[in-house]
Amino acid sequence: MTLNDIDTKFLRQSFELAEEAKKQGIHPFAAILVDDKGEVLMSQINGYLPDLDMTGHAERKLMTRASKAYRPDFLAKCTMYVSAEPCAMCAGAAYWAGLGRVVYGLSEARLKTITGNHPENPTLDLPCRAVFDSGQRSVEVIGPCLEDEAAKLQEGVW
Repeated sequence: MTLNDIDTKFLRQSFELAEEAKKQGIHPFAAILVDDKGEVLMSQINGYLPDLDMTGHAERKLMTRASKAYRPDFLAKCTMYVSAEPCAMCAGAAYWAGLGRVVYGLSEARLKTITGNHPENPTLDLPCRAVFDSGQRSVEVIGPCLEDEAAKLQEGVW
């Protein structure tokens, strides 16, 4: 799958945020919400710490914030760039918020091979496309992209 220059730029920005989280001792996942004009609206790193919130995934937290700030018709024109594929919970949050497009790096399937059955990330290998395809409206999905680069973010964590 070929990314355009804009998608590559923002996906790599999500990798940079995930790397910053990793340096802070936080699980290396990050998400960025971008509007249809290429403006970054908000970003989010993983929120497992400090409260050990198992639902504190970057994408879920970002979509909760976005849903409070914007209406679904606006979010339908936005893209979420994510260092790793949204899990079923995060894909559901993106769907309910009204997001129109997702671009991700590391696939859930490959993440599962990296994390194993880690108690802090018992990876749910269910492609986000399957979640979105179960809905009543379309969500465009592009990924995995730059997957080897995205996988390096997970080295030494699990």
